[in-house]
Amino acid sequence: MAVEIPPLVKPSRLRSRGGLLGECLAEFLGTLVLIAFGCGVVAMAVAALPGSGRAATPTTIFLAAGDWLLITWGWALAVVFGVYVAGGVSGAHLNPAVTLAMALRRGFPWLKVLPYWFAQVVGALTGAALVYLVYHNAIAAYDSTVTGPKVNGHTNATFSIFATFPAPYFHGGIWGPLIDQIVGTAFLLMLIAAVIDLRNQAVKANLAPLIVGFVVAAIGMSYGANAGYAINPARDFGPRLFTYAAGWDSLAFPGSVAGSFSAYWWIPIVGPLIGGMIGILVYDLFIGDVLLVRSELAELPEPGRSTPVRTSDEE
Repeated sequence: MAVEIPPLVKPSRLRSRGGLLGECLAEFLGTLVLIAFGCGVVAMAVAALPGSGRAATPTTIFLAAGDWLLITWGWALAVVFGVYVAGGVSGAHLNPAVTLAMALRRGFPWLKVLPYWFAQVVGALTGAALVYLVYHNAIAAYDSTVTGPKVNGHTNATFSIFATFPAPYFHGGIWGPLIDQIVGTAFLLMLIAAVIDLRNQAVKANLAPLIVGFVVAAIGMSYGANAGYAINPARDFGPRLFTYAAGWDSLAFPGSVAGSFSAYWWIPIVGPLIGGMIGILVYDLFIGDVLLVRSELAELPEPGRSTPVRTSDEE
């Protein structure tokens, strides 16, 4: 039975939230949920499980390759619930690359792009701050136990709870991680476009958020180790801003670890923005345009007639 829920704020004061402001608030909260659960699962794997005695040692991370599934499914569920929270109001982009792609090919108003981006970054920063509030004891315990290079007492391992960095086999190179982010985000937008395209095999009812979560899990399982599969500028930049303010300093900005990589901070921003545009264009070129042509051909009249023939069921 439907229950009438009274608003917390008087209706006269809610009108300003019925448009762009309300959409930005939804993007903020949805992105906050995304980061709170996504970075939260990494905090579990990196600091909380080892520090609470639930791993082989107080500093054991990823004892087996299968432990990566904890991260990939955690982020997948984070996406699912972030989209469910914000989807009915803003469309739940939760990702500047998605917003840019939708403006490029799906009629999303360009005037809303920057406000959406701002809301997404602030939501991501706030979500990271919430994770730190909950897990700062575990993070401090891990950092104090681990030996090796530190910045203000913090390690790159605890920084990885919040933002991304490239694998050592890139030897500090730019192109490998940048291509990784472009490819991963291209797949993300291509598959999102397929999931929501009503002309294609669109997901029924309100299961689209769940399928998008599966998409993120698939990308993490297939491409995650190269550079942490940020595939979302706000997901990386917002928490990176927080960690810089919280004392991780050069690990966050410019994103450097001596002998490994330097000035990495821009790659999880630029790569996803480029990849998102490529992904949506590739989908429309190979699939979207074909579906459009087929729908138009289905409406063409038979030869010799000026209008399509209608059956008795259509009349």
